[in-house]
Amino acid sequence: MFKSTLATLLASTILWAAPLARAETVKITFLGVGDIYKFDGAKQRGGMARLNAVARAERAANPNTIYVMDGDMLSPSLMSGFDKGANMITLSNIVPYDLAVPGNHEYDAKAENFEAQAKASKFPWAAVNIKTADGKTPEGLGGVMVKDVQGVKVALIPVGDDGTPEESSPGDLRFAPTAESAIAAAKQARKDGADLVVGVVHAPHSDDQAMFNSKAFDVILSGHDHDLIAQYNGITAYVETSTEANYLVPIDVSVDVQTKDGKRSLSWQPSFRFIDTATVQPDPETQKIVDQFTADLGKELDVVVGKLEGPIDTRRNIVRTQESAMGNLIADAMREESGADIAITNGGGIRGDKQYAAGADFTRRDVLTELPFGNMTVVTELDGQHILDALENGFSKIEDGAGRFPQVSGLIVTADKSKPPMSRVVSVTVNGAALDLKAKYKVATNDYMLGAGDGFIALGNGKTLVGTAAGKLMANDVLVYIKAHNGVQAKLEGRVVVK
Repeated sequence: MFKSTLATLLASTILWAAPLARAETVKITFLGVGDIYKFDGAKQRGGMARLNAVARAERAANPNTIYVMDGDMLSPSLMSGFDKGANMITLSNIVPYDLAVPGNHEYDAKAENFEAQAKASKFPWAAVNIKTADGKTPEGLGGVMVKDVQGVKVALIPVGDDGTPEESSPGDLRFAPTAESAIAAAKQARKDGADLVVGVVHAPHSDDQAMFNSKAFDVILSGHDHDLIAQYNGITAYVETSTEANYLVPIDVSVDVQTKDGKRSLSWQPSFRFIDTATVQPDPETQKIVDQFTADLGKELDVVVGKLEGPIDTRRNIVRTQESAMGNLIADAMREESGADIAITNGGGIRGDKQYAAGADFTRRDVLTELPFGNMTVVTELDGQHILDALENGFSKIEDGAGRFPQVSGLIVTADKSKPPMSRVVSVTVNGAALDLKAKYKVATNDYMLGAGDGFIALGNGKTLVGTAAGKLMANDVLVYIKAHNGVQAKLEGRVVVK
C-alpha cells in the first residue's frame, strides 16, 4: 500500500516537473504553373486538360495543396486573338487556383480586358506592386494572402513584372520594382507572424535571383522566362515553372511544429517532384471543353480577314530568293505592331508555298498556313553595323535557296549575289536615310532569328527590348495589321533588290 502510494506520488511529481511538449508534422504541397497560353497544349504534353488532371490529383493526394498561377495565361494564342483570353478563364475555373498573379501578357488586350477576365474568374488575382495612377489598388487585384494550413500560417506574396509597361498595354497602371516590392512584402509578412513566406511572382531571372538571395522567402514559384529550373540553398526553395504546363514541379514541404513551455518553433524541409505531363491522362471534364474550343477555333480560322488588292506569291523559290509581297506584309505587321524602326524576318519562315490571285479572300487559316511555327515577334536594339552583318548573313546563301533570305520593312537593301558571301550588300537605307553603322535602331524580328537561327548571330549582339516572354505571335500581329488596314495592300516595292 505504501509503495503504491509512493510510486504514484513520484510519477505525478515527475509529470508536474517535466516541461510540456507537443510536436506535429504538417505536409503542404505547393504547385505552381505559369506561361500557359494554348488551351490544347502540344500533341504529347501540356495543355489545360493535363494541367487540371495534375491539380486534381495533387489536391486529392494532399488536401493541404496550394495551387497558384504565376502569370501569363490570357495571351498570346490563336484563340485569345478572338476571345481575349476568356477560354483560359473558363478552363481554369474547372479547377481554380488558390491565387493568380497577372503576368505581362494579361494586359495585351489592355487593363479593361484584364479586369473583365478577373471578374469572370472563380479564383483571386493579386499583386502587391501594381497600382493605379493615383496609388490605389486596381479593380480585380488583391494583395498578400495568408492561408492557415493546420495551424501553419502561409503568406503568399504575389508580385507582377515591372517590365509590363514596356512589354504590354496596361494603360496608366504603375508597376513598382518587382524584386524590391516582393522582398519588402515578404519581410513584412514575416514580422506579421507568417510561418512560411511564399513568393508567387512573374519576373525575369535577375529579379528571381535577387529574391532568392534575399533570404526573405521560404518558397518562390516564378514564371516569365519559360525555363524549367529548381533550386534550393538550404533557405529558399525555388522553381521557375516552365511553359504550357509541359513540366510541373510540385514542392512537398514537411513542416515540423514543436511547442514547448508555451513556446512554438518550426522547421521545414522541401522535396521536389518532377512531372512530365506527357505521362498524364487529360482530365475528362476539361477535355470535353477543349474539344469544343478546338472545333470553334476551326470555324474561326475560315473567317475572311480581308481581300487581296494584288497577287501574292509564297512559293519557296520566291520567298527565299527575292522580295515577296507576303514578306512585306509580315514585316510591316511586325514593325507596326511592335513600334520598331525596322523589321527583318526570314523567308524560310513563310511556308504556304502557294499563289493567291488579286481580289481573293484572305482568311485566318491562310495567315496560319503561311506562319505555322508559332514564332513570336521580338525587338532588339542594334547598331547599324550589326544590322549590316545580319543582312549579309541573309544574302550569304541565296544561291542555295536558304531560308535565311531577308524579308524586310523600313529598309531598302541592294545586294550583289555575284560577290563573295558576307560581302554582298551594296547599299542600305533606313526609312529613306543611309544606314548609320554607329547609330542605334530598334529592330523587330522573330524569336528564332534572335536566338541565332538561320545563322543570324549578329541579331544577338544588341539589347533585347522585347524578348520571347513578352513577345506576341507573329500571326496575330499580321491579323491585327490586316484588320487595321482594311485588307491586304501588300505589293512589291523594290525593298530588296538582288543583282
